[in-house]
Amino acid sequence: MYIIAGLGNPSREYEKTRHNAGFDAVDILADKLGVRIEERKHRALCAKGIIGGERVLLMKPQTFMNLSGESIRDAADFYKVDPEHIIIMYDDISLEVGQLRIRTKGSAGGHNGIKSIIAHLGTQEFPRVKIGVGAKPDRMDLADYVLSRFSQTDRAVMEDAFQEAANAAQMMIQEGADAAMNRYNGGRKQCRTL
Repeated sequence: MYIIAGLGNPSREYEKTRHNAGFDAVDILADKLGVRIEERKHRALCAKGIIGGERVLLMKPQTFMNLSGESIRDAADFYKVDPEHIIIMYDDISLEVGQLRIRTKGSAGGHNGIKSIIAHLGTQEFPRVKIGVGAKPDRMDLADYVLSRFSQTDRAVMEDAFQEAANAAQMMIQEGADAAMNRYNGGRKQCRTL
């Protein structure tokens, strides 16, 4: 079994913000699988599906970003899922808008949601789909930036990125993380249309 968790903050005020890229991507994956992420369990909204013959739990932790690990650890313990079968989709300010990066392990890189997951799982070795949301402008506070929304142009690029992130998560289960890294980590940048 696998867990695929998209990170974000609950409640309407945070919808479509940079920090909720993980929520947006896991919603697209749910659409592809024909399920709705609405069951309340493990301090998250959840849905069950099948990818490549494997049972999958889709999650949107409702703990707020900084406590994401509590929700994910609870689900991992309940279903006895090892960290290498827990795929996390989340926003990354070190990547250009719409750029994806697949990793099988690594540090939190300053991301509080990932920091919480590492603390609660006791390891950095879990796969992730990083979704680029663009670098923070120099004079802007980081919290304000990640809680801001995209321009109309960037939002269109992000909609494509959410589709690709959902495809990447499926590929990680069906063909393995290495195949997904070869496909999505080529350094190619999404082209912006003006």
